[in-house]
Amino acid sequence: MIEQQQSLFDFMRQQSDKLLTQTLQHIGLTFISLFLAIIVGLPLGILISRRIKLSGAVLGIAGVLQTIPSIALLGFMIPLLGIGPKPAIVALLLYALLPIIRNTYTGITGVDAAVKEAAMAMGMSKWQILTKVELPLAMPVILAGIRTATVINVGVATLASYIAAGGLGEFIFGGISLNNTNMILAGAIPAALLAILFDFLLSRVQNLNLKKIKVATILLPVLLILFSSFYFIPTAYGSKLTAGFTPEFMGRQDGNLGLQSKYGLKIHTIVISDAVMYKAAFEKQLDVISGYSTDGRLKAYDLVVLNDDKGIFPPYYAAPIVREDVLKKYPDLEQTLNLLSGKINDSVMTDLNYRTDYLHQSPERVAKDFLVSKNLWKPQRNGNVGLIRIGSKIFGEQYILANIYSMLIKGNTDYDVATKTGLGGTKICFDALTNNQIDFYPEYTGTGLLAILQASPKTVDALTGNKDKTYNYVQAEFEKRYQIKWLQPIGFNNAYALMMRQKQATALNVKSISDLKKYLEAK
Repeated sequence: MIEQQQSLFDFMRQQSDKLLTQTLQHIGLTFISLFLAIIVGLPLGILISRRIKLSGAVLGIAGVLQTIPSIALLGFMIPLLGIGPKPAIVALLLYALLPIIRNTYTGITGVDAAVKEAAMAMGMSKWQILTKVELPLAMPVILAGIRTATVINVGVATLASYIAAGGLGEFIFGGISLNNTNMILAGAIPAALLAILFDFLLSRVQNLNLKKIKVATILLPVLLILFSSFYFIPTAYGSKLTAGFTPEFMGRQDGNLGLQSKYGLKIHTIVISDAVMYKAAFEKQLDVISGYSTDGRLKAYDLVVLNDDKGIFPPYYAAPIVREDVLKKYPDLEQTLNLLSGKINDSVMTDLNYRTDYLHQSPERVAKDFLVSKNLWKPQRNGNVGLIRIGSKIFGEQYILANIYSMLIKGNTDYDVATKTGLGGTKICFDALTNNQIDFYPEYTGTGLLAILQASPKTVDALTGNKDKTYNYVQAEFEKRYQIKWLQPIGFNNAYALMMRQKQATALNVKSISDLKKYLEAK
């Protein structure tokens, strides 16, 4: 039985404190980066208006910076500046430069030459002409550039949550991972409203008369500093340590919600992408992280799993899920996929993950080496009977499994394969499956139970202590609701876990989650 779906208003009211915190962080990130972009962009715009030969190069570089995909730009920043607000602010600054530089240049060069000649005839110096004539007359155009930069930054700042800088992206990406529309909208609607609000306010300033614009330009730096300070208003609630949790973990009952309800755990938490979370813990930027029990980075970064003494992280089977119409269309597919059943236990999966996550071996190589070791690898056949589309989520384990299944299909059937890997979180993968964009992907029974079926707490409590009961329930419900079949389990159990650096956990005498709670509460 499914509980009545929560409305968006109820969700936002329930998460009002968190929503306020994320909104303040979002505003702060936007205006810190905007303030710095104005400090850099305005002088550059003035410079190229004086030295026209430089304008092409400066505007060209600023234009190239804005064409770099925002995720890639954040990725470039991480090796230089680590995680947190610094790389996010630098990336946003770079995105905001082009409209500010371009509009400053356009505004100043667009001032009537006769006006400037009159100013010179009155005996004004070059500095006086700039500050008393050119900049005031160019200010509406400059403000239009600042207005554009502000709207760009409000949108791009949602990506800051991927690198633990906070903001409204935490709700958006958490909702995508959890198949939770309310969570997505709780982040997207405030972000859109902020963009509309700031655009409207700046448009009003832009349309003021010259005298009022002079007053507004004096107040603008003060307002920018004020809005920038919003980022620092949210404070940690008395925690000695900092935790980094993925967006999906934050919203799951077998995640942060369970830690709060069953353990009463209160720890300063930032939302962070799985891709950088483990390294951040290793580099002592985070003290506690969420992770997976079979993740190879446990071994790579000398992390230890804290004992889940109250059992909120039960083990879950991994298995391929396939639409029933696909199994009917391709009769050899089910038997081929089940060749992997029982072949990968926890230690084997951990080792495979270690090779991709830390040794940086390609998933294709790791997959082939594994199949060869199990005498399951066969040369590719004709592949002219039909096309099987394999999907995967966006972490190493899924890439490995997708490649293993691809090689099994090519070697044991006459089907061809197309892989659509890195599809993001649960929602994207599952929607791709149900909308006939892919034919199957590897999934986990716990995710199926909590994120997709959204079973009631009573059902969850009855099932999560037994992985076989969970598998049977999820298998039956998926066939009934979605006409999707869970094939035989692969063999390993994948569960969430809390992790710390081995040395730190030993020094603090923290072996379990309850120990962690006691340490945080000790004065």
